[in-house]
Amino acid sequence: MRVLIVEDDPLLADGLAVGLKLHGMSAELVGNCADARHALAAGAFDAMVLDIMLPDGSGLDLLRDLRAQGERCPILLLTALDETHDRIAGLDRGADDYLGKPFDLDELAARLRAIGRRGEGRAMAGIAAAGLVLDPASHGVACNGATIDVTRREFAVLRALAERPGVIRSRAELEERLYGWQEEIESNAIEVHIHNLRQKLGRELIETVRGLGYRLKGTP
Repeated sequence: MRVLIVEDDPLLADGLAVGLKLHGMSAELVGNCADARHALAAGAFDAMVLDIMLPDGSGLDLLRDLRAQGERCPILLLTALDETHDRIAGLDRGADDYLGKPFDLDELAARLRAIGRRGEGRAMAGIAAAGLVLDPASHGVACNGATIDVTRREFAVLRALAERPGVIRSRAELEERLYGWQEEIESNAIEVHIHNLRQKLGRELIETVRGLGYRLKGTP
């Protein structure tokens, strides 16, 4: 799950990025409204964590403008402004959820998973495809009923493929699931993770489409 964090407190932002990474999410950090707009224009995100009080404007105004422009990324407001009228204002401007500071990181991760799956049109927490069942909360994987141990990054690659079985995912798309802006991308990381997943799940489950990318066995 690729998350954009819009937070001007660098200590809090870094803590969020580290904490969400432990939950299997890839977090990218920006500190103001302008950079948030650029980040959204440059790539797709599964969810956004948005502070309200930012140095170049209000997160509420940014939220309103993004929704007016048709931006559909699920957005969770994370702010010290936690009175009832603040929550109502945020939700009415297009937020999908609202969490006040201080907060519990496990709860934040759970709320992000919830708004993420709603954005994908899923009601159930698990992802089922091609004999696989993935649990985003525990990073658990079952293949035809058998439990399979995978690493955090293997899970991220497998989830990206399982969300849209039969649809080709390019190497760049898969890399976005694994790395944030501040992380160096290993040249053959995707190939290594695909190889390891095939060793664990069977070589026929993940198909290579030469020159385009990879897809999970299934119907697009």
